[in-house]
Amino acid sequence: MDYEAFRATAEQMLDEIPDPFLRGLQGIHVLEKAYPEADFEGVWRMGEYLDPGPEDFLGAGDGLGRHIALYYGSFVAIAAGDPTFDWEQEIWDTITHELQHHVESLAGDATLIGEDLAAIESFEARDEDD
Repeated sequence: MDYEAFRATAEQMLDEIPDPFLRGLQGIHVLEKAYPEADFEGVWRMGEYLDPGPEDFLGAGDGLGRHIALYYGSFVAIAAGDPTFDWEQEIWDTITHELQHHVESLAGDATLIGEDLAAIESFEARDEDD
């Protein structure tokens, strides 16, 4: 899937999300770059939720807001090594995962952050066993 098709697919999927889940979200950005995870060789970040925290945190002010970033290059890198890679499913899963972070952030809930950290620890444990 090329960048323009990826972007169009993400935009179409975003149109399917009910408005209450998008409340307080300033945007979803599709970036061409790949985002390698610094602590893991061959692991790519597909998306992330960007929340600057309270408006007075580190000088963040009006306009910075909450965003989701999708890293097209990371999808490309992962798809290159997986002939069964399902682009549409992976885009949807990434968008909904990051939206869950957004909704939980608005609610003051860190459940998914805890699950993500547990998954990282599990990944590290598997990596150490190899």
